[in-house]
Amino acid sequence: MTITEAPAAGREPATDPKPGLHTAPALSIAGLSHSYGARRALDNISFTVAPAGFTALLGLNGAGKSTLFSLVTRLFGIQSGHVSIFGHDIGREPGEALRLMGVVFQPRTLDLDLSVRQNLLYHAALHGIGRRDAIERSHRLLPHIGLADRASSKVRDLSGGQMRRLEIARALLHRPRLLLLDEATVGLDVRARADILTHVRQLVAEQNIGVLWATHLLDEVTASDELVILHEGRILASGPAARVIAEAGGDDIQSAFRRLTDAAAKPGNLRS
Repeated sequence: MTITEAPAAGREPATDPKPGLHTAPALSIAGLSHSYGARRALDNISFTVAPAGFTALLGLNGAGKSTLFSLVTRLFGIQSGHVSIFGHDIGREPGEALRLMGVVFQPRTLDLDLSVRQNLLYHAALHGIGRRDAIERSHRLLPHIGLADRASSKVRDLSGGQMRRLEIARALLHRPRLLLLDEATVGLDVRARADILTHVRQLVAEQNIGVLWATHLLDEVTASDELVILHEGRILASGPAARVIAEAGGDDIQSAFRRLTDAAAKPGNLRS
């Protein structure tokens, strides 16, 4: 199953109104830092996500991934640095930036007592999508996520994998060009994890959506991915995963990650 949504007949997909912004990165992080009191959660990090590419943000729990997501989605105010979505600065043009972005957070955010369809319609209303249009969009999405026969089912009756697929579909309902997923497979079994990851990779290939996939699971990263390794708030390496592996002197993602994090933990490399 593939989570896709073709534009309705006679309707063009959402486009950016500003000329030239189609050449900008889907997501640009520049010099971003954030502290909780005396504790530095992010330390001057910079990277980009391509407009039609899959970027894996790999880091152990506590690396700063969720803090980064909170800053990009404006749940937290930016203390230092800049974030832009397709050229729209998140601080100066939050409406335009957020319009182009869909998000799946690590904690479940579905209403368990609403049906599958009601969850989609409620999200559509929050984005100002008219009811008729919202019904059409949800009707097209449900078969692609394998939930056409569960449209009237309460969300609490779905499996964990079905809930995640619904959350991804909900995040795509307003037709964003960037999709952020924070530990989207946490708590799922091996088959459900693989299914969700396959769906998201197909989105990149079929809809040219930029994806930032945050994970602590090494087996969710392939050598062909763009990779950002975040550790204790700092970026240890970034670029094509195959290059990161080679430059770290590793044989695979696991050995490269271990080499980089072990080197960062040496006394001379510790942050003050």
